Amino acid sequence: MTTISPDKIAAIEARRDELQAMMATGDLPSDRFVAVSKEYAELEPVAAAAGAVRRLREEAASLVEMSRDGDPELRAMAAEELHANEEALAKAEHRLALALLPRDVADERAAMLEIRAGTGGDEAALFAGDLLRMYTRYAERQGWKVEMISASTSEAGGFKEVVASVAGRGVFAKLKFESGVHRVQRVPVTESGGRIHTSAATVAVLPEAEEVDIEIRSEDLRVDIYRSSGAGGQHVNTTDSAIRLTHIPTGLVVIQQDQRSQHKNRDKAMQVLRTRLYELERERLASERSGARKSMVGSGDRSERIRTYNFPQGRVTDHRINLTLHRLPEILEGEMDELIGALVAEDEAERLAALDS
Repeated sequence: MTTISPDKIAAIEARRDELQAMMATGDLPSDRFVAVSKEYAELEPVAAAAGAVRRLREEAASLVEMSRDGDPELRAMAAEELHANEEALAKAEHRLALALLPRDVADERAAMLEIRAGTGGDEAALFAGDLLRMYTRYAERQGWKVEMISASTSEAGGFKEVVASVAGRGVFAKLKFESGVHRVQRVPVTESGGRIHTSAATVAVLPEAEEVDIEIRSEDLRVDIYRSSGAGGQHVNTTDSAIRLTHIPTGLVVIQQDQRSQHKNRDKAMQVLRTRLYELERERLASERSGARKSMVGSGDRSERIRTYNFPQGRVTDHRINLTLHRLPEILEGEMDELIGALVAEDEAERLAALDS
């Protein structure tokens, strides 16, 4: 594991103290105070972890000195305490190393959740509905808010495609490893012979963009307004409220027709377009970084099969980390903490190993 130098720890604590002193003066302009406060809030937990390592190292040095004392009883006591110190120090250094890992600036953002039925026809659409329910239940457990953006339902139930916004603290950090192909193995309700079918749905999780992140020039946008189609109530086909936005430079197209109001459809379409453009920019920057590492758990490749939900055996298997949990009913009810926690831990371990190498 990477060992953080005493000079690095001293610099972290000194900067924390400097920021604290700056805020205490009361002389900072409001915009500068906001910037200093933000830096302090981000640095304070890192400095706390650094302080814990420093204190344990100082304690270890004292115990080593004590272990050289001529008194056998004192040496034995020092040896016992040194063993406990070593365990505590290893944990503290691990916490500090994690705190110092480069953070994804999007981790604290809300996320756009897109689920699309894949191979398997009606069964795939039903599975897409199951996945939406699973994520909605998980969001409820986290205290997050889920808002439907658009949905295309299947005649048999479920969804051909559904897009939702998930808002709350740290949404993207926990959901970003869900992007990819999810496979289900079960006997469909339409299957009279009891044969197990395999179907799939694709999940994409994108960090939501704000207006300040992405500038969309009016000359780069083509807006088409037309009459909504499909199921949606008595008013859906009687007004020109559907919106199709085409971003000319990238060719991205967003269609929104779920709302009766043209303005609401346009606002939601812009929300989706900004998020997709923001993701394109994130991908471009990532590919430009020299030696950029494509994480096993965090690549976000939508063509990659990441997980299998096997109903006959009641198990969920995540293929990226070779984890199998025999808790399928509970997971589909939103009890995803163990699964998501394992993915986060694996990603952290990979990034720590990359630092060591």
